[in-house]
Amino acid sequence: MSGERLISRGFTLAEVIVVVAIMGLVFGVSGLAFLSLQAPRSSKRVAALRHARAQAVLTGRPVDVGDHRSPLTAHALFLPDGRALGTGIDPLTGAPID
Repeated sequence: MSGERLISRGFTLAEVIVVVAIMGLVFGVSGLAFLSLQAPRSSKRVAALRHARAQAVLTGRPVDVGDHRSPLTAHALFLPDGRALGTGIDPLTGAPID
């Protein structure tokens, strides 16, 4: 037995504790990062666009939304089939385009 080397297999308790602690830190930090990725609350503008689109679909008549006094502000025309026409508006969803 003097010439044989002792081969160790497995992990010690200390190694397992270190790995579990590191995994806990990684999951904790990634969990906090995912919480910060939530979409911000809808603005009044987005809520008004959603409401106008719903009204156009429900009533069957086009609904015009926006401020026509300034060419820089986006306005939209929602059609009864749910499509939107206008600057800065997604034509299929009616959501503002950034």
